[in-house]
Amino acid sequence: MNKTHAIHFVDFRHHLTVFAKKNAVMLIAFCAALITSLVVPPDAAYLDYFDYKTLTCLFCVLAVVCALKNIRFFYILAKKVVQCFKNARMSILALVYITFIGSMLIANDMALLTFLPLGYFVLTTTNKQKYMAFTFIMQNIAANLGGMLTPFGNPQNLYLYTKFTVPNGEFMSIMLLPFCLSIAIITLCCIIFVKPEPLELEDEKVTLDPWRTVFYLVLFALSIVIVFRGIPYWIGLIIIPISLLFADRKALAMVDYGLLFTFVFFFIFSGNMARIDVVRDFFSMLLEKNTLLVSTLSCQIISNVPSAILLSQFTGNYPELLVGVNIGGVGTLIASLASLITFREYMSHNPGKAGYYIGMFSAFNFGFLIFLAAVMSFVM
Repeated sequence: MNKTHAIHFVDFRHHLTVFAKKNAVMLIAFCAALITSLVVPPDAAYLDYFDYKTLTCLFCVLAVVCALKNIRFFYILAKKVVQCFKNARMSILALVYITFIGSMLIANDMALLTFLPLGYFVLTTTNKQKYMAFTFIMQNIAANLGGMLTPFGNPQNLYLYTKFTVPNGEFMSIMLLPFCLSIAIITLCCIIFVKPEPLELEDEKVTLDPWRTVFYLVLFALSIVIVFRGIPYWIGLIIIPISLLFADRKALAMVDYGLLFTFVFFFIFSGNMARIDVVRDFFSMLLEKNTLLVSTLSCQIISNVPSAILLSQFTGNYPELLVGVNIGGVGTLIASLASLITFREYMSHNPGKAGYYIGMFSAFNFGFLIFLAAVMSFVM
């Protein structure tokens, strides 16, 4: 191997490593789909595995959110909110609430990718780096739990909402209690662990393109109408990509296709698993005993999106399944894709502090998980 080939090989290996780290869950889903396909060979029934509306809605929402992110819409809006407060406690609460609300509107992963950099900016420019781990962890918990109230807030919600055709009012009534409890605990944690120290944030002059902003917000509203079954999903699949093809092609390229393919591969995996008699009987027996507990624990091992797709094949108890895969998003570092995004973002700014972060992350996340699971087990 000559020097040029060696350089290309090293470069290829680096890109492959980066790709594998960024898309670890997708690659695991692909392997799971491949292995189960050996047990259940591909046939015409595979076409029934896929929830095409979920995939379409997810793509449309992600694409429009990327366009809004490119004009810094969410960043500017959030920065203005933070500038209204003059102390560390209120500013961190604002950051956490923005992430909480953002997860309801633009999905939890995108909320973190948008607002974690803002948290870093606020804390570093005001010399409050001591609160960075806490702030990132609270933003992460807020993203995972804030998205539970709306069908499009978390990817697993969108899937279950579509699969079981859950009425809008019933969906929100199921998720209202854990949602309110989450707000209360997050607020209490910020009040207890952050002091009301003076804080000043510089005013940066950034303007929005009014026409693009209005146009993207209209597309976003269209995406939400599709999610709530106002118009057929195929209309969005035509209008939104074509609109962005002319308005912002970069947004289409920025869509998290890894997440979409993760859904595709897990649809294949769960569909195959449901056709294996032993597996179907086993999961049906477990879920019949306690759907809430099983779904919550499942998230700790295989994450919340795969848990929702897999377990929905074996139970019709969607209220407990919905609650379980939402509160199950807190806990271990792999319980949610959002938690891995937060960990990666924190480590990029604080190399060498993995142990410190994971320790604090585990303490808060398991505290939230135990409390929410205990209350909801009593109520449901």
